[in-house]
Amino acid sequence: MGLPFSFMGTDYIRLIVGNAKQAAHFYQTQYGFELKAYSGLETGNRESANYMLQQNKIRIVLTTPYLAGSPLNEHLRLHGDGVKDVAFWTDDARAAWEYVTARGAVSVQEPTVLEDDFGRVVIASIQTYGDTIHSFVQRDRYNGPFLPGYVEKKSAIAVQPVGLNFVDHFVGNQPENQMTKIAEWYEHVFGWERFWTVDDKDVATEYTSLRSIVMTNDNKRIKMPINRPAAGLRKSQIQEFVEYYSGPGVQHIALDTADIIATVDQLAANGVEFLEVPQSYYDELLERVGDIDEDISDLARLGVLVDRDEFGYLLQLFTKPVQDRPTLFYEVIQRKGAEGFGKGNFKALFESIEREQQRRGNL
Repeated sequence: MGLPFSFMGTDYIRLIVGNAKQAAHFYQTQYGFELKAYSGLETGNRESANYMLQQNKIRIVLTTPYLAGSPLNEHLRLHGDGVKDVAFWTDDARAAWEYVTARGAVSVQEPTVLEDDFGRVVIASIQTYGDTIHSFVQRDRYNGPFLPGYVEKKSAIAVQPVGLNFVDHFVGNQPENQMTKIAEWYEHVFGWERFWTVDDKDVATEYTSLRSIVMTNDNKRIKMPINRPAAGLRKSQIQEFVEYYSGPGVQHIALDTADIIATVDQLAANGVEFLEVPQSYYDELLERVGDIDEDISDLARLGVLVDRDEFGYLLQLFTKPVQDRPTLFYEVIQRKGAEGFGKGNFKALFESIEREQQRRGNL
């Protein structure tokens, strides 16, 4: 029997940040997001400033508390700038909330109807790992700029979209011995299934390794790798995240593009910093992945990684952390049939991350 609701994809991702106005400028100028909606003092919101930025189907909400006593400041103290809410777009927010809370999910917000002149939205929220939550957003009767309580707000600068389309997946890092427990929680509470797994036998460098279970919903619109560190000679990048984030949280968000070369060219021109890939990676690339459409020289120039599975191949590249703490970063990904997550690239990726860790003194 099917679920009494459907998740159609990621509705928005909310970050708690120290200065939402300045962060909004960063996402506009570097990542090509357009400012679409705002909620703050001028709209009657006395608690926080909120800027919603959008590029195609990707919505990012940047939230900053106004007052010292706000509980959001504890989130900032513990985690720095980071993801608070990965919200899912659903056809029935109440049914989704009732389903998961009946199976043990802790409610953060009961189903609530928000209304304004543009219509109505039903929204509910539950707790997941660490301080992260999932909101369920039902917006089939709404045609406003974002949510009731927000007003339309346009970018004051000339924004050039870079070709990012939708959230391909998002990754949750867990402390030691928590990965399987969290995966089982999503299986039991959400009815999700295991889509893909990798362990330290598959992914290891001289120093570090990881284990990962990818969870997905019934229609595969939402994919969430859950990572944990594996034993190694040095501190893994998973453990580094957990220490600087003060616990589990969203490590990175993968954003789809239909033309990774054009997208990364523009992002790099905008000042986005990517992990460096050694040129030796490309010497045996075609031997490993077979024929591809792209010019190897373009991939090498930009540091784009390539991997193949039985369904096709994918191209991917990872940014450096987008804040001073070595925590949240982004992935740009283009799929040409492949359904995996670049297992063949993990060794090169980890070695690149380890070089950054070494510079930070955290390896």
